[in-house]
Amino acid sequence: MTQHIRFVFTALLLFSTASSANGIDGKYYSVNYEPTGREGGLQIGVTHTLWVPDSAKSIRGIIIHQHGCGVGACKSGETAAYDLHWQALAAKWDCALLGPSYRQAAEQSCRLWCDPRNGSADVLINSLKKLAQDSSHPEIATVPWCLWGHSGGGFWASLMQMQYPRRIVSIWFQSGTAYGYWKKGETPAPTIPKAAMQIPMMANPGVKERDHERFHVAWDYSLEMFQDYRNQGAPIAFTPDPATGHDTGDSRYLAIPFFDVTLEMRLPDKASQELKLIDQSKSYLAKLESSTISSAARFQGDPMKANWLPNAEYAKKWSEFVETGAVSDLTRPPSPTEVNARVTDAGTLITWNADADFESGIQQFVVLRNGKEIGRVPSTLPKKAYRNLFQGKTYGDTPTAGFPKLQFTDKAPVADAKYRVITINSVGLESK
Repeated sequence: MTQHIRFVFTALLLFSTASSANGIDGKYYSVNYEPTGREGGLQIGVTHTLWVPDSAKSIRGIIIHQHGCGVGACKSGETAAYDLHWQALAAKWDCALLGPSYRQAAEQSCRLWCDPRNGSADVLINSLKKLAQDSSHPEIATVPWCLWGHSGGGFWASLMQMQYPRRIVSIWFQSGTAYGYWKKGETPAPTIPKAAMQIPMMANPGVKERDHERFHVAWDYSLEMFQDYRNQGAPIAFTPDPATGHDTGDSRYLAIPFFDVTLEMRLPDKASQELKLIDQSKSYLAKLESSTISSAARFQGDPMKANWLPNAEYAKKWSEFVETGAVSDLTRPPSPTEVNARVTDAGTLITWNADADFESGIQQFVVLRNGKEIGRVPSTLPKKAYRNLFQGKTYGDTPTAGFPKLQFTDKAPVADAKYRVITINSVGLESK
């Protein structure tokens, strides 16, 4: 019945290129939906913001970065599509990046949106149709998705998995799944189609959640989901983060490579074809709550009780992550481009462009005048438990509101000055 519901929306088209964030060139499009006020329709309003890379002649997929429950989490979703690091992943595979932001009030139940059967699934489908039209990329309405979901976003992703299993490339469950709730009868249990158990998955709770009074369910249900799905042959790993609780920590340094490798393995050669299936005989395995990895051919034990890992390279990153909560990087970031300077009333304004380091993102920029450092952007880095990023990072792994631009004002310019800019990635390595 819900497929016939009409949704009230306001389209907000933003045709500015990604130069507003100074990363990979692209355009932003936004569509807004208000609650329908009808049973089965959208219960909480939402804005979908889509970033489309200019380099893509045809879009092959959409990376959906879905925030969690609560007012703060919903606000953090407003900046998801502007994340330079996630944009680098999307652009590599000719994908778009979608950041939904629900307008949940403090007194409202998160289930009104994080259960997609309450209208949010239908709104996503309708939103993509509208965004496909607005962006002149009709394929956006039908291409497959990578789902990243934190907390209530993981709850949402686990139910979307059952509704659209043939449309999902892979799923990253960041401290959230509906699995335990439907097992206990707290939410209606979905039918689990066979195709849903062919989707590569990572269940990523924080170790500090295990004994937490409130968030232990994120650990418990993620583990139970892993054990059940793996027993059914699903390609899934239980990936505890030793550094975090319910926050996202440095998980992006493993999540982005996960989507990178699964997009490579699953995207069809032609748009008309279905997603490719995973050949698990070529995968790597690790025993539950162990960091020791082995090829599937040499693994000793029951593979259906072991963590599934897509290949040797990813398995090494996974092993390091479950030991340390991060992934190391030995390569320099790409150098900034298009450095320009112009005189303003406030001084000489230096601007530049920069692509995010695919492995480690961007932490900071160093501005040089005639070979000597005159400033940094941002000027200082906060002291925090996790890696700093140039755009900042919220609890939900999105840029902070009002993130800085790629520009610096030289307030004491000199004649014939020559400026250079250096990128520093999140592990402290500098560009050439």
